[in-house]
Amino acid sequence: MNNDPIIQWLLDGDVSIQYQVYRDFLEIEKTDLKNRIAAEGWGQILLSKQLPNGHWGHSFYNPKWTSSHYTLLELKNLAIGPNIPEIRQTLDLIIAHEKSADGGINPGGGLRRSDVCINGMFLNYSTYFGAPEDQLKSVIDFLISQQMNDGGFNCHLNRIGAVHSSLHTTISVLEGILEYARNGYSYRLNELQQTAAESTEFILQHRLYKSDKTGKVIDDKMTRFSYPCRWRYDVLRALDYFQDAKIAYDTRMDDALQLLVRKRTSDRKWLLQAKHPGQTHLEIEIPGKPSRWNTLRALRVLKHFGFEE
Repeated sequence: MNNDPIIQWLLDGDVSIQYQVYRDFLEIEKTDLKNRIAAEGWGQILLSKQLPNGHWGHSFYNPKWTSSHYTLLELKNLAIGPNIPEIRQTLDLIIAHEKSADGGINPGGGLRRSDVCINGMFLNYSTYFGAPEDQLKSVIDFLISQQMNDGGFNCHLNRIGAVHSSLHTTISVLEGILEYARNGYSYRLNELQQTAAESTEFILQHRLYKSDKTGKVIDDKMTRFSYPCRWRYDVLRALDYFQDAKIAYDTRMDDALQLLVRKRTSDRKWLLQAKHPGQTHLEIEIPGKPSRWNTLRALRVLKHFGFEE
């Protein structure tokens, strides 16, 4: 595979892409590359934007997408080394100042109740960066309390009411649970794993992007692949979660997998199809152009589900 021109094209990208190619396709753990993510390229640029007060942007959640919250999520997804003092400093600030009475993370008390989607994303990066388990227990309690009867989650449930789960919120919680388990946390782990199984079933019942009642596409934006995804759900994000969680093939994935294959260009790449409006620290890729991030993620999905050429 290392002679594949697409793999070579990926290896010409940022050091964070290089590291994940070696890890996911060449099955080599390149510690030297992982260590370089903080010192060069996208990782170095993001770290350099941290302010003296320990935050990025104006605060924990303001503005999108240069706040501490979304910057930490982006750094985690780069696979930057988890033991970076500057990042732990920001995590400590968030845990000390952003918790609400309901136990969840709540941006500066600006919301009457904690947002489930924010807490799913927070669990994702906080466990990757090694937050102490005792400081996460209330977040776990909050998230478990917010699961809906259909198996998924919706950030509107505890705020304005909701009768049906949201794919956006559900994928964020699933990613958080996966990272929590991967990093050896144990508090209410069995319950979280059962929750993840039920939330996965919720996504599969929707064939990843279709109404479970009419079969119609829920939102065309879910079929356009973006990166960074921020809080938004799309088909590639869901499939990449499935491969990361080592979830076995299910026939209800067929529509999504066929969509993924159809979007491959004649030169076997995937484009960056969408960009979510907002302030950013840097422009990683250009919409409408070949995307190393989307190509990397698409190829590891196809590898996991046996679509290798």
